[in-house]
Amino acid sequence: MGWMSISLDEARHVAKLARIELDGAELMSFQGKLNALLGHFEDIQHLDVAGVMPKPHAVSLSNVFADDVPGACLPREVTLALSAETKAGLHIVPTIIED
Repeated sequence: MGWMSISLDEARHVAKLARIELDGAELMSFQGKLNALLGHFEDIQHLDVAGVMPKPHAVSLSNVFADDVPGACLPREVTLALSAETKAGLHIVPTIIED
C-alpha cells in the first residue's frame, strides 16, 4: 500500500497545531519535509521484524545506582589550602540564610 502525500493545507494545519508560523516558502519546505518523513515510514513498514523481540526502551537499562562505598579523600591540609577562607581548621563560607 502506498502512502498519501501531505497537501499544503494539511501542512498548514500541522504547523498551526505545532504553533509554528511559516511564510509561503517555509510552508512548502515544511510540506516537503513531512512528505519525506512519510516516505521513511513507508520504508520502515517493509522491514522484516518477525524475529525481533519488542523492547520497552531503545537502550538496555540496568541498575544505575552505584554502591555507596567510601573512597580516597583529600587530606584536610590540602582542602584547607585550597579554601578562600579558613578558621580553626574549618572552611569559612558566605552566609546564605539569615535569621
